[in-house]
Amino acid sequence: MARSVLLQLARDSIEEVFHAQRSINKNALLKEHPLLNEKIQTTINLFINKELKGSYTTKDSNTSLLSNIILSAKKAAFENEMMATLKTSEYLHCDIELLLETTEGQLSETDPAILH
Repeated sequence: MARSVLLQLARDSIEEVFHAQRSINKNALLKEHPLLNEKIQTTINLFINKELKGSYTTKDSNTSLLSNIILSAKKAAFENEMMATLKTSEYLHCDIELLLETTEGQLSETDPAILH
């Protein structure tokens, strides 16, 4: 099954830190997916074996969805009080949940772990 653009962006954001290089082409994503320009608050939750290991919610409602997903994913994985910094081995077994706070209500999408 294909991963959604939003969940792929969350995964790519975490992988940028592991690879210590910027790989996300923000301009290309914004051009291809105009929705990423919208101002939507996000929450990223990281689960390992169905146990919450990291979470971050954006507070700034004036930031684009693109920036909010990138920030939330990195903060949930690497700057979280709930757990130590996410290791590559944990990341491979990590489910990522994305919550969007829209005017129509909360939308939720989950990406299963790369390795089960």
